[in-house]
Amino acid sequence: KVAEAALTGESLPVHKYTEALSADTILADRSNMAYSSTLVTYGTAIGVVTAVGNDTEIGRINRMIASAVIIATPLTRQIARFSKLVLYVIVGLAAITFIAGTLQGEPAIYMFLAAVSVAVALIPEGLPAVMTITLAIGVSKMARRHAIIRKLPAVETLGSVTVICSDKTGTLTQNQMTVQEIYVDDRLFEVTGVGYVPKGEIRLEGAVVDAQSNTALRECLTAGLLCNEANLISTEGGWRIEGDPTEGALIPAAQKAGISRDALLQKLPRIDAIPFESHHMYMATLHHDVEGNRNVIYMKGSVERVLERCSGAMTATGDIGALDAEQHHRMADAMARKGLRILAFAYRAVEPGKKTVGHDDVSGGMTFLGLQAMIDPPREEAINAVKACHNAGIKVKMITGDHEVTALAIAHRIGIVQSGGDDRSQVLNGKAIAALSDEELTTHVQKVSVFARVAPEDKLRIVKALQANGESVAMTGDGVNDAPALKQANIGIAMGITGTDVAKETADMVLTDDNFATIEAAVEEGRGVFDNLTKFITWTLPTNFGQGMVIMVAVVLGTILPILPVQVLWINMTTAVLLGLMLAFEPKEPGIMNRSPRQAGKPILTGLLSVRIIIVGAILCAAAFALFHMALDAGESEASARTIAVNTITLGQLFYLFNCRSLHQSMFKVGLFSNRLIIVGVTLMVLVQIAFTYLPFMNTAFHSEPISLVEWGYCVGVGVFIYISVEIEKLVRNRFLQGIPFFRG
Repeated sequence: KVAEAALTGESLPVHKYTEALSADTILADRSNMAYSSTLVTYGTAIGVVTAVGNDTEIGRINRMIASAVIIATPLTRQIARFSKLVLYVIVGLAAITFIAGTLQGEPAIYMFLAAVSVAVALIPEGLPAVMTITLAIGVSKMARRHAIIRKLPAVETLGSVTVICSDKTGTLTQNQMTVQEIYVDDRLFEVTGVGYVPKGEIRLEGAVVDAQSNTALRECLTAGLLCNEANLISTEGGWRIEGDPTEGALIPAAQKAGISRDALLQKLPRIDAIPFESHHMYMATLHHDVEGNRNVIYMKGSVERVLERCSGAMTATGDIGALDAEQHHRMADAMARKGLRILAFAYRAVEPGKKTVGHDDVSGGMTFLGLQAMIDPPREEAINAVKACHNAGIKVKMITGDHEVTALAIAHRIGIVQSGGDDRSQVLNGKAIAALSDEELTTHVQKVSVFARVAPEDKLRIVKALQANGESVAMTGDGVNDAPALKQANIGIAMGITGTDVAKETADMVLTDDNFATIEAAVEEGRGVFDNLTKFITWTLPTNFGQGMVIMVAVVLGTILPILPVQVLWINMTTAVLLGLMLAFEPKEPGIMNRSPRQAGKPILTGLLSVRIIIVGAILCAAAFALFHMALDAGESEASARTIAVNTITLGQLFYLFNCRSLHQSMFKVGLFSNRLIIVGVTLMVLVQIAFTYLPFMNTAFHSEPISLVEWGYCVGVGVFIYISVEIEKLVRNRFLQGIPFFRG
């Protein structure tokens, strides 16, 4: 047996044979080959080396990793486009300022300084710092939810994901084989409980059954417990299995029926055993029945091999009845169609003095006990997470090395496949993928939800095909075989517990709990991060636009500047740190996972937000300019008038900050005190503006002067006017204009 999970994704060790296979056999089904980086778990063999180094399967994967293209994140692409747009606007307005002033006869050097002032006023200096801090806060939040971010932009990338390609074993499932059905005496029993925890019940048609009252059921569970090489161990971290997971699942199943292994071994100590061998497909153990003064052989194996050795079947009362092999095969087929792994059990009483057991002893005359069917059950939280992803407009696809039937059954239980559990049109295997061209695969990946028995290059092709359709892809993986696809994906997600070092080094994010639900949580955090970045940009640009326009209008009209360059720097520095930065700590808005993912080419600022920025900036510009000249007309000094203009812009931004706590809803919908740092920032902002206005050394440094309470009232009035105007705009849009695409943005 060879464990090939790191290379093929197969969750259990696979048997190896020497028979020749077709040249087009997919990697996971090449049972006559042993590969570098895999681990022999049972048996011995002599092999012929067919490839070394880069010519091996692991070497081919290394070449694919090197050839995979690293995709720029949506945020970096959008910020790059946004920065170019802002650059062109700034250069254009600065040039207009210089030309307009020069044409009016102003000295060129003075106009150059004025143009520089306009540029300084328009540049959103706080954006890089706030973007980094917002992403870092997202990293911290995700770490608390078991997602470790290795590359900072990946925080936001999660928020724009449209497709999640997930591994099955351990991510969507428990990675703990669990017996779920037992078939004895023509009756199908249900076993409750999941994983290796020995807690649960055995039920028949919903009613709890006492296994001691049903001899066939008790003996079937006893056979699974005694004909077994695995051990169930309790640790501080929970229950775990030593040995084969399939055998391990039989132990808690018997314990759920109240059968103790230790007590059983005292009554039925093992004398000898026939170990499992792949060409026999069964295992048998010989036990001495202390109470009955006899010896008993218990046997487990494949349904075909066990049934062909049986001549009768045990009934619930312990009698030996006729064997209906055809019925048992039909039941096994029905279980297999549900993705269950099935083991058959039998027993035979032999003479008390028998000390050894051989293949001749089990070649016939066995009594059929029943079937136990098991599966690696889905995580309950994964079921909810998949549902949440679907509500958020995110498609979830399963990519696994496991068999098609098992993969489809799990996908149906989890909700990845919405139609019937046997809908084979929802599955594409590795052989079918290899036969498709890249163009054909691009069409198929949109319709198929489950990809089974896939090779490493298949995973890479699937990711590329999804990206060719314009999808933003998150890919999970734990093995070396996943690394090329992890690197190619928009965001690669490695498993922290079962993941190989290669997978972790290639990935952008590592899950410390190997749980799909953590991905859904990380997507939620990523959307919150992008929301907060958008809120900051929407908040900061009106200040820059308003300040720049104040200076530009003054130059064009040939009047003195309402705001000096040093005062522009003061506004930008204080408001960005004390006000704007607080938006980075804004909690996620309700219903964030009920929205569709962002479109890949959609700009950071929608048309509606751009209009809002221009309107608020225009209000700040007009108010600052009007109050500045009103103060001059009232006999105030230039320093006093400029102080009024600075406070007008600052307080306007302060009130507008509360509008930006939610870009589409009222501040009261997100909670007045849900972000207490906003209150702290506003308080500090008011204090520093008071210092700016009244402290002598600040007056000297920034050319400011004290102003009256009435003049403060004008400044506050502008802020209140901005706040009310934006809230009315939100109200009108939400109530009357939601049907128009422009206003939905």
